[in-house]
Amino acid sequence: MIYLSQVLGRPILDLEGERVAVLKDVIVRLGEGDHPPVAGFVARYRRRDFFLPRWRISDFGEHGVHLNSDILDLRPFMRRDGEVLLARDVLDKQLIDVDGKRVVRVNDVQIIEAANEWHVTGADVSLLGLWRRLAPAFLRSTRPVEVIDWADVGYLGTDAATVQLKSHRGRLARLHPVEIARLAEAFSYQQGAEIVESLDDDTAAETLEEMAAERQAQILGDMDEERAADILERMSPDEAADVLGDLPEEKAEDLLNLMQDDEQSEVAELLPYEDDTAGGLMTTEFVTLPRDLTVGEALARLREMAETPNMIYYLYVVAAEDSWNLIGVIALRNLILADPSAPLEDVMRSDLQVAHPDDNAADVAQKVAEYNLLALPVVDEAGDILGIVTVDDAIEILLPKGWRQRLPKMFG
Repeated sequence: MIYLSQVLGRPILDLEGERVAVLKDVIVRLGEGDHPPVAGFVARYRRRDFFLPRWRISDFGEHGVHLNSDILDLRPFMRRDGEVLLARDVLDKQLIDVDGKRVVRVNDVQIIEAANEWHVTGADVSLLGLWRRLAPAFLRSTRPVEVIDWADVGYLGTDAATVQLKSHRGRLARLHPVEIARLAEAFSYQQGAEIVESLDDDTAAETLEEMAAERQAQILGDMDEERAADILERMSPDEAADVLGDLPEEKAEDLLNLMQDDEQSEVAELLPYEDDTAGGLMTTEFVTLPRDLTVGEALARLREMAETPNMIYYLYVVAAEDSWNLIGVIALRNLILADPSAPLEDVMRSDLQVAHPDDNAADVAQKVAEYNLLALPVVDEAGDILGIVTVDDAIEILLPKGWRQRLPKMFG
């Protein structure tokens, strides 16, 4: 086992042991397994950098690199697609440690030989790794180093990040979207955007919902429009509407037109409302049931629904099958515990609290808190339900600004 710092600058020796060049960098292809193999080296002869393929090497270590042939191709080195240079692209760069759920800086790279091949096996993020590079002659510590298994690297902030993301996409997806969002925000905007783009549509949507509004709009605005529309379709309607509202009008219209009809109509319903109103705060993800159903029929209908909101706090009872006129509400728990033969009217609450779309958002949030509600319905002048304001959105308004970033962790 060796470290990258121990081989950089070491001599490259011919068959007679004579120095012919100096090792400048080590090349790997990060798409090849959890522990990518060394594909070759960047060597320097006088002031020229050239490529030295792996198969030209018989030995590689602290003492230097031994060639198995005296034939060298001194044409200038050109990076090929998929190649990453460990010294240039990895040292001193930030990476995501999936297992530790944190962002760390790479101080050295661990390389291990197995079956006559060299593989990158870990990233040394300890202070000892930095001392090994900067003052190797004075390094006499017996303290253990902290090496992150390369299999747990979820993202590496390099100029070759696109290559990295293809191989580590599945690792990031093991994290909760809240965690991915916090980690992505620790990188530069460009690198954070690449992290989001590397995720599948569902995970990308959930991750964006946990990020600041300005960052959401910036990432989706710079993304390929077809991909951005796919992600918007998977966001909750209120979140998607907020993002579109933060984009330039022409860009928002283009993205809205690319969305599927059902999702497009749900988001379009919310766009006219101002952000500081109940209409701007509400979501259209809720479930209604007609009053003439029994409890058992209502439960059967829920099971048959192709899609339901992620969190069903309450079920809203309307006057008739094709009506939106709100007459009552029932908590899901109460519905499950009720007699299956009982009519919904007998188990619902008709003395419910409501908001109107133009009500001040802070007042609506205060009402949610005062009445200990998990969701508050928003109705128009005719009493038809338009949407609901959920408790997480309400508390986000009530919390001091410094606490808002912690909210998703509490309700995630």
